[in-house]
Amino acid sequence: MEPLAIRKHHPLLSRIRGGVDGMAWPAVPIGLTATLVAVLHEMEDTQWLGGAELAAHQFRQLGLLSRHAATHSPLFRRRLESAGLRPEDLETPDGFRALPPLTRRDIQVAGPDLFCAEVPAGHTPVEEARTTGSTGTPVVVRGTPATKLMWFAMTMREHLWYDRDLSRGFTSIKSPKAPYSVRGDWGAPVSLLVPSGPMQMIPWATDIEQMAEWLLQFKPGSLLLLPTVLDGLTKHFARQGLSLPGLSDIRTIGETLSPRVRQEAERVFGARVIAQYSAAEVGSMAIECPESGLYHVMSESVIVEVLDDKGEPCREGEMGRVHVTSLHNFATPLIRYAVQDYAEPGGPCPCGRGLPTLKRIVGRERNLMLMPDGTRRLPLFSAMMIEQTIAPVAQFQFVQHEREKIELRLVAEQPVSRAQEAGLRKLLQDHWGYPFEISFTYFDREIPRGPGGKFEDFISKVV
Repeated sequence: MEPLAIRKHHPLLSRIRGGVDGMAWPAVPIGLTATLVAVLHEMEDTQWLGGAELAAHQFRQLGLLSRHAATHSPLFRRRLESAGLRPEDLETPDGFRALPPLTRRDIQVAGPDLFCAEVPAGHTPVEEARTTGSTGTPVVVRGTPATKLMWFAMTMREHLWYDRDLSRGFTSIKSPKAPYSVRGDWGAPVSLLVPSGPMQMIPWATDIEQMAEWLLQFKPGSLLLLPTVLDGLTKHFARQGLSLPGLSDIRTIGETLSPRVRQEAERVFGARVIAQYSAAEVGSMAIECPESGLYHVMSESVIVEVLDDKGEPCREGEMGRVHVTSLHNFATPLIRYAVQDYAEPGGPCPCGRGLPTLKRIVGRERNLMLMPDGTRRLPLFSAMMIEQTIAPVAQFQFVQHEREKIELRLVAEQPVSRAQEAGLRKLLQDHWGYPFEISFTYFDREIPRGPGGKFEDFISKVV
């Protein structure tokens, strides 16, 4: 008889804090800690499954969810009926793809009909959350302990993948309003499982110089923040010749991380920069692979589709719209939900994990340039391109107001002449292959942010 193959789990999972007095080894976790440990142990194995096996598990879970939602969510029931589908049809790939996508506008119009009137035992209490509305269309969703558990699990998975030193200090710069504070641990989910170092919380609206001063005092090992804030800190540290010794990794959330910001931050801070792909409505969707840089889809929690304009799956090398299905939200059935992002599918990852991959996450449709022929494409540009013709800039942003009219907003370090504007205008027109009408607007200190504190290098307001 062949011996069973045994895969070693991450060492951190053997150091979990127990919840029973007198039981130091083996530790006996209880409550949410025990549940989270169990899920993490299972996910240590499921990440290596092949695509077909992962899909089989996903559609089995989707069958349970769709049966519940068909009974308790008026909107989901109407979606099935209008497509001529039964709940069990969604247990197969063909039946699943026959269900028309759910848009943000569908959610807003549906109101309470979106939600399930009842949830299964163990899925209470139900909590409500509102998205920031960075696309101009905020939505309200309801989550459950199951959705929070899966978000916790994916957060811990990323810590495990990167072997993050949880005993070091951690700085979070993601809240716009919470006051500055330092607490004794990293908070959930880390604090549920193991002792950790302290956590520093800085509001993102804080002046960059003050942020830098607090960071230098705290000396974190890990940093979490918006790419825009990272860009500002990188420039400040570079100008002042400052450093953050001991900083090992920087995680970005909330905005698309550009290659420029990533490269400059890694150069200035000497730390690895990692992009997270998540949404308030569905939690973590993909984690950047520490070995390849591809983004692994969190298949135990979501189904992620990248679809072309005809609703067909994109192949590797093609860019399409992201649609996500949350597999465990029995309060808000978000099935084939169009999150308004664009991405490019990836191929098999050399790390060996079977989780599907995304090669590139582009951002929202509003981050794509609308060409006069009606096509959309990435508006490739760089700060270096701008600085070829004008003085160094502290910040820039392109806004496409009409199909042929683009505004360039600038925070320039020196006055810009008309001749410099003309030179940059010609450079951009040649680079984009079209004579767009480009106007210039200048700001003294900072270009205003959008809702939720997010900032985007390029915004298209053209439908």
